[in-house]
Amino acid sequence: MQYKFICIEGNIGVGKTSLAQRISADFNARLVLEEFANNPFLPKFYKEPSKYAFPLELFFMAERYKQIKAINEQELFTEFTVSDYYFVKSRLFAQNNLSTDELQLFYRLFDIMLSSLPKPDLLIYLYADIPTLQKNIKKRARTYEQDISDDYLLNIQEKYLDFFRKQNDFPVLILDISNANFVQNKSEYQKITDAFKKRYLAGIHRISL
Repeated sequence: MQYKFICIEGNIGVGKTSLAQRISADFNARLVLEEFANNPFLPKFYKEPSKYAFPLELFFMAERYKQIKAINEQELFTEFTVSDYYFVKSRLFAQNNLSTDELQLFYRLFDIMLSSLPKPDLLIYLYADIPTLQKNIKKRARTYEQDISDDYLLNIQEKYLDFFRKQNDFPVLILDISNANFVQNKSEYQKITDAFKKRYLAGIHRISL
């Protein structure tokens, strides 16, 4: 394995956790999964976004920071670790959900936290079109997610892609899985594992399955 720390990112319902779990099992990697279920503001946010967005994003950011910080940095880069999120996710969702004043305060806290966290050796972004995301969201049947709008998902997608275009700290492998099912299709999953075994320069690299 050429990379010691791989982060898997993508929109809501795209399959980040499924891929991270499978890679971890197949390559004996340490697995870091976001603990979203313990965020008490998540169901409330989907009912009243403006009221609960700020505590929602603060809670997520604090939990992500604590989780990654708990892993000794030396261990992080001597063993293979795969995570189903990258800490910058906090900033991108905050941009989408917070008001201007809330965002300025959020940035101040975020920048302090980010400076002490490691960057991924490789970030894998799972890209799927909005109808595919909505299909996946309906299929996994989390009650509080069922009313997520196409516009919300599109805005999140655009925030990620804009960030990738502007950063040059690490390679980003964008995998278009709109017409793929790597969970059930072994050959498509094999294409993903073959892809992240290669060496990439910093910047964006695109692959369609």
